[in-house]
Amino acid sequence: MITMTFETLELPLARPFVISRSARTAVTVVRVHLTDGEYRGSGECTPTPHYQESAESVTEQLVLIQPQIEQGLSREALQQVLPQGSARNALDCALWKLDAARQGKTVWQLLGVTPPATVVTAETLSLDTLENMVAAATQAVAGGAKLLKIKLNREQIIEKVAAIRNAAPHATLVVDANESWAGLDLESLFHALHDFTVAMIEQPLPAGNDHDLVRCLHPIPVCADESCHQRSDIAKLRDRYEMINIKLDKCGGLTEALAMSTEAKALGLRVMVGCMLGSSIAMEAALPVAVQAERVDLDGPIWLAQDAEPALRYHQGEIWL
Repeated sequence: MITMTFETLELPLARPFVISRSARTAVTVVRVHLTDGEYRGSGECTPTPHYQESAESVTEQLVLIQPQIEQGLSREALQQVLPQGSARNALDCALWKLDAARQGKTVWQLLGVTPPATVVTAETLSLDTLENMVAAATQAVAGGAKLLKIKLNREQIIEKVAAIRNAAPHATLVVDANESWAGLDLESLFHALHDFTVAMIEQPLPAGNDHDLVRCLHPIPVCADESCHQRSDIAKLRDRYEMINIKLDKCGGLTEALAMSTEAKALGLRVMVGCMLGSSIAMEAALPVAVQAERVDLDGPIWLAQDAEPALRYHQGEIWL
């Protein structure tokens, strides 16, 4: 018999986090805890209003499925009972941890994977004035950051990237438009960004309205984020994207994320693993799929005023395992 509990927490940020469509000074997460009396497993999710989620909607889903979880619902069955999204993510990750604990193993060992010593992660530059973004880039690379993710909207795109490249001449740069570039001359923009050795452009157009990418020549790989939530989305994206961004909160947990990684590679798409804002509980859960990815963006905890314990160690642009 399993006992399931859950809690909603508001985690203050150390500094505002701004993207093209929103700004945050705190993040709301829901944590799920499972125990059989001897062993425990926990998972964390970040409900996303952009995907019609809230802490209340996630909690409602958890209440409904609680009897089945406590009666021993398996991870495999969970995939069919709950839709993809934050609630399933927290439960799926908690079940992985509980199953591993019961077997005296880590999740890595359950998967038959030897973790590397470190994983390079992006450090995100929140949308801000050009001067503040350059200052943030300068600080990040001084601290050892190797990969910078630049949040942009429609304003000063080239100017900001040029200034950040000047401040971070050796860093890998990726750009995230968060769906904000509809109506722009994308082909000219992509070629201009190529001059600054931008390695990837993430979700330039709104999900569901990204068909213009089919006809747009782009010398930089384009990555689907908001356009790609789960395995069934991948095949139809091959004519417009070179890469997909897998996030556990979008796809509904580690189980689906691993399957997405396999599917994407089989279809010739490259893989990035990303995150919503959240604590080390959420980032640690994504690491087994992150080690299979070309790009990793799991910097959520470095934005928090206080991380969960035990906290992952972030140092010089890497997560130390």
